[in-house]
Amino acid sequence: MSEPSPEVYEQGRGMDAHNAAMREIRARKNRTYDPTEPTRVWLDEDRTPDGVVDSLTIVLNTGGCRWARAGGCTMCGYVAESVEGGTVAHEDLLTQVDAALAHEAEHAEEFAGDAATAAQVKIYTSGSFLDEREVPAETRRAIAETFADRDRIVVESLPDFVEREKVTDFTDRGLATDVAIGLETATDRVRRDAVNKYFDFADFEAAAETVAAVDADDGHGDADDGHVDGDDGRDGPSAGVKAYLLLKPPFLTEDEAIEDMVSSIRRCAAVDGCHTVSMNPTNVQRHTMVEDLYHDDGYRPPWLWSVVEVLRRTADEDVIVVSDPVGHGSDRGPHNCGECDDRVARAIKDFSRRGDPDVFDQVSCVCERTWEAVRERETGYNLPLAR
Repeated sequence: MSEPSPEVYEQGRGMDAHNAAMREIRARKNRTYDPTEPTRVWLDEDRTPDGVVDSLTIVLNTGGCRWARAGGCTMCGYVAESVEGGTVAHEDLLTQVDAALAHEAEHAEEFAGDAATAAQVKIYTSGSFLDEREVPAETRRAIAETFADRDRIVVESLPDFVEREKVTDFTDRGLATDVAIGLETATDRVRRDAVNKYFDFADFEAAAETVAAVDADDGHGDADDGHVDGDDGRDGPSAGVKAYLLLKPPFLTEDEAIEDMVSSIRRCAAVDGCHTVSMNPTNVQRHTMVEDLYHDDGYRPPWLWSVVEVLRRTADEDVIVVSDPVGHGSDRGPHNCGECDDRVARAIKDFSRRGDPDVFDQVSCVCERTWEAVRERETGYNLPLAR
């Protein structure tokens, strides 16, 4: 299969100026990576439609996101961790999976109860797991077989690559399957101009419809309702969608970012098949436009109080909302004043497990007044108003 050049792939997508700038920034990368080693592996807990479960998360090291090679998203540095050359062999990808399983076995004592393996497996790449130029079909099916004894699997993809047959590779093996889509925002203008992502909200809705149809065919009710309980022993849908949203893309004020996130969560909650929203506060990753803005005093990651504000206002929506502020407390990650960061981050993690906004009544700090002043006074002409 021929590999299109970045210039061909970007035609009619995103912003030409953003793509050109991003290619120049990404060219600064000077590290290489082992195609037989996963980028990251860790164990954690997640709230799902079936309750809180142990999770094994695997970030496969692939040839990288196709869109990122064309230029890509302003905040995403994951492609800088990709293997050179654009492809990783089937055998090498399975070797990475074996390494992740070895890590899981070594740390199995972290699981709740007597479980020897995680009930849920989450598989990410630097781009789209369902893009067959990144993860071949034979690899996808082998991975589905490897984890057929688990309860649930999460795979990440752009809407372009979400197809019924790819989802049923997992559901046909009895795996509850979630497709995680990096929507970033429900506002098309923000997604295109601030994030430089080329698809529209309608494309996300279409992908969710494809996944919901698989769930309906598996006997979980009408495709109109992604939240209907099933009759196969699981509480949640056999196939659903997780929307990944980005809190505070570049060029938005703190208040604009909060309001856009609240609106985006509510719009996602209304999409059939979308049962979970993961709100990701922006952190400053290497080899990105956001990093250049950050070094030029043109960007500050979101306040943790902004994360709390969004979670409070959306706690009653008909969708699971979770957040894990990566890099919290650091200058390059979501942070407050430095004194309260750990306490607030713990409350956010607690909310993500239980969904109870009352946890936020237990945390306060004088820096909330600074955050409130920033929300009131910051404009696009003077951001960031405070570091």
